[in-house]
Amino acid sequence: MEKIASRERGGAAAPSLPVVAPRRRSWLRGDHLVAVLMLLPSIVAVAVFIYGFIIWTGYVSTVKWNTVVEDYSPVGLKNWLDLIRMDRFHWDMRNLLLYAAAFMSQCIIIGFFIAFLLDQRIKGEAFFRTIVVFPFAVSGVVTGVAWRWLMQPTTGINLLLRNLGIVDTRFAWNADPKLGILAISIAAAWQFTGYVMSLYLAGLRGISDEVREAARVDGAGTFALYRHIIIPLLMPVTFTAIVLTGMGSIRTFDLVVVLQGPAFSTDMLAFHMYQATFGLYRFSLGATIGFFMILLSALLVGPYLRSMGGSLET
Repeated sequence: MEKIASRERGGAAAPSLPVVAPRRRSWLRGDHLVAVLMLLPSIVAVAVFIYGFIIWTGYVSTVKWNTVVEDYSPVGLKNWLDLIRMDRFHWDMRNLLLYAAAFMSQCIIIGFFIAFLLDQRIKGEAFFRTIVVFPFAVSGVVTGVAWRWLMQPTTGINLLLRNLGIVDTRFAWNADPKLGILAISIAAAWQFTGYVMSLYLAGLRGISDEVREAARVDGAGTFALYRHIIIPLLMPVTFTAIVLTGMGSIRTFDLVVVLQGPAFSTDMLAFHMYQATFGLYRFSLGATIGFFMILLSALLVGPYLRSMGGSLET
């Protein structure tokens, strides 16, 4: 002790221990490393087979590859200008607008109405729910074949209407040169309405009974309850249904092939792209149509993803 005290009085500094900086733990360890390794194959596949092909499609739309022989001579926006000037493209856009308006409105309105009925806890709900959803499990080709028979002038729906005495005429349905695309939208809505119904039914079941009871205590009837409370609460579901039905309208193909009408009366962008690419071997034109469809889809998906990101932040 005396030696230590004499050292302190003498001003001798005690030896200091080396300061070791704390090691930074790498985030790519343990569970994080396992998660990255599990997701890496999917990330690579999406990057190559989705985004890579989108970039490749955009590139092919700017070259002169309109024969069997590959030709990557750059032509700028010539393919786009040629597409815009085509009469068939004008028919495609006209049919797309009519088809989308009819298909989306049928799916959303009828789907919501059926979900409203099933939400009343009716007897045999599971049976009716299965019946409504079942067409969604049927392929588009099978749906088209069935509806092609139903839309025959002398059989199917026309024969039923005539036997019931409702109308004694022969509707052309999908063979109508002006409104044939609307007939195809009926078949498509029959197939997809069950899926939209399931979305709305899940949304209705997610609204608590306390909200409904509070509205009824305040004197709200059934119409006011759905108009001012239920429907606004279901807006995210409606937005999802709009995006899904809109995407389906843009890429519809199989029903158009099976229920094809005269000339371009029922032509759509996907069918035009298929014929241009694999029928006429105009690969640049097909790529231009395909990339145009991607841009249309981005107009729908972009706002949807933005709204979903905002809801997650809040």
